Amino acid sequence: MDASIVIISLPAIFRGIGLDPLAAGNIGYLLWMILGYLLVSAVLVVVLGRLGDMFGRVRIYNLGFLVFACASVALSLDPFRAGAGALWLILWRVVQAFGGSMLTANSAAILTDAFPARQRGMALGVNQITALAGQFLGLLAGGLLAAVDWRAVFWVSVPISVTGTIWSYLSLRETASGVRGRVDWLGNITFATGAGVLLAGITYGIQPYGGHPTGWTNPWVLAGLTGGVLLLLVFCLVETRVAEPMFRLSLFTVRSFAAGNLAALLTAIARGGLQFMLIIWLQGIWLPLHGYDFEDTPLWAGIFMLPLTLGFLIAGPLSGYLSDRFGSRLFSTAGLIVVAGSFLGLLALPVNFDYDTFAALLLLNGLGQGMFSAPNTSSIMGSVPPRYRGVASGMRSTFQNSGTALSIGVFFSLMVSGLAASLPSALRTGLQAHGVPAATAHEAAGLPPVSTLFATFLGDNPIGHLLGAGTLGHLSASRQATLTGHTFFPELVSGPFHHGLTIVFGVAAAMALISALASALRGGHDRPDDDSPKEAPAASEDAATASKGAPVDVSKGAPGGGSATGRAQRRTSSSP
Repeated sequence: MDASIVIISLPAIFRGIGLDPLAAGNIGYLLWMILGYLLVSAVLVVVLGRLGDMFGRVRIYNLGFLVFACASVALSLDPFRAGAGALWLILWRVVQAFGGSMLTANSAAILTDAFPARQRGMALGVNQITALAGQFLGLLAGGLLAAVDWRAVFWVSVPISVTGTIWSYLSLRETASGVRGRVDWLGNITFATGAGVLLAGITYGIQPYGGHPTGWTNPWVLAGLTGGVLLLLVFCLVETRVAEPMFRLSLFTVRSFAAGNLAALLTAIARGGLQFMLIIWLQGIWLPLHGYDFEDTPLWAGIFMLPLTLGFLIAGPLSGYLSDRFGSRLFSTAGLIVVAGSFLGLLALPVNFDYDTFAALLLLNGLGQGMFSAPNTSSIMGSVPPRYRGVASGMRSTFQNSGTALSIGVFFSLMVSGLAASLPSALRTGLQAHGVPAATAHEAAGLPPVSTLFATFLGDNPIGHLLGAGTLGHLSASRQATLTGHTFFPELVSGPFHHGLTIVFGVAAAMALISALASALRGGHDRPDDDSPKEAPAASEDAATASKGAPVDVSKGAPGGGSATGRAQRRTSSSP
């Protein structure tokens, strides 16, 4: 809820601190408000999942709620304005992300510990539904609260996080004993630094540099990408040499674990591109063409995207329940094929589409994602020994969060590059045709296309932002009304934008199909026995079992069947 409520409320937040996020030099504040939380989560979840394995998953989870509550209070008490106010918000969003990472890194592991294998898909499906429901509530609450006061956007999360803190401390109990060990400091440092530098480089690659519409030629961006990859390679080398690594590379010998995470990464990239492109499509073109004011488009975009959420809510728990009986591969693979088909359907739509068709495609996409998510998570978490579930949950979250961050960098760059080829000339010609002086039209057309995209994303009229009150004041009332009305900008940008959409949805469909192939290669279904968290096989036994394509049977304490208690508790149902 907190993630989506901030995104939808960004215009009110920046107005509240007196800062224009689209002015030269301020786009960085906007990017870090959007991506800072996500980048920190992607970097820290593995570390915090490993700490959960060592010191107790419930303990780390409860502490995460407390940190999140304190950061929520600090966000609502921002004492500064302009750039200093934005830095305060970004800083405390980072602290909030630290607390949120404690929650996401251990939640799937706690559920996997608590539920037997025959109910695990259902449990994880319900967990994902609550997260998605929170995202939708955040869109509605953000649109309503931002109209009252921007600080209310942060205050609303305070009672929720405080209640969650008290509830979790009172109700949750450890069901798996922590395995104490040494902290892999070198692994932690190289991973956090490498992943952080790499994702930060991708983030700054969206911003213009020199005469280029994007920053991929910026030496600092190139250095960040190169340095991040090198540090991650060093991290992989370190993890093969230390006795107790943070990142269990041996888990990738488990075919279900490796294939499931690859599919999750590619799906997250495709899904992230879908969400941001749909928001810009609705807010910048479709809603204004249908009479909605730009200031109202963020809230209405969330409402018109409801079929996507509805599809997920329907398919998530159902596919999780069915996957407990029939296996994960069938549902996760079929779901990704459905997702790819919906992308191809969106690819064929005109810019000014018929909403019924659009809603049907969004519903189809949500159903496909719901069919994939819960079975895939259940497959990943059920394939590892109990003592490694915390780090496995963190690794899974890292792939998902990194995929979303990558998607923003990749798809925004594709869209900006497409707009840069045709938008400036179309904008310059259109402005001059409506009485804007040639010099002013040329200057407005020369501004980075990313500013135009972010203006629509924030629910701001791009033409009004590009020209300013001074230029508009010298035009006649009729021309002012035309330029800042509902149709001038959407009709101007529809051609270049559709070209960019074709590239974005084409790439997303290809990624979904590759994800489906990875999912299909996870191995056949073998109904696992109920887990006994007291014992776990050695890593070498895990790898030997997993290399054959079957999930690891963690109920066996040793070769030959394990303890007598474990044999007595083991189910006798045969695996198909």
